Amino acid sequence: MNDGNIDWILALACLLAGIGIGAVGYHLLNANVRRNQKVRQRLSETELQLGQVRDALNNHFSQATALVTQLQRTSQELQQQLTAQADALCDDPQLKRRLHQNDDETPSEEDTSLHAPRDYAESGRGTLSENYGMQNKAPENDPQPPRY
Repeated sequence: MNDGNIDWILALACLLAGIGIGAVGYHLLNANVRRNQKVRQRLSETELQLGQVRDALNNHFSQATALVTQLQRTSQELQQQLTAQADALCDDPQLKRRLHQNDDETPSEEDTSLHAPRDYAESGRGTLSENYGMQNKAPENDPQPPRY
């Protein structure tokens, strides 16, 4: 064999080895890229589902609010109608008084007498006073120590 043929065979073997190493490296590096693409796709699908759930929840609450408002309005109309018909048809004064009590919703004395909470006691004898927990005893009531 010629020395020139060995050089060509060695160059061809190195080329094939480089192609094989490159293919293996590309496959290993590309696997992470594919995995990342799958994760990104799942994340976008999850975000889309979350957006749909939020939209449905907002729609549900707006419909519930509208229905509650309608229910309140209907109950007020029913109350007014009952009051008007009771005034016209009923002779019982207790029933009329009960129906008109709901119309006159004035705050009671208990509601108007509420005060803001304080951080001290009214009498000055709270837990932060200097003599808290001390008992005032008269000196004549104290027993005297024995004398020797």
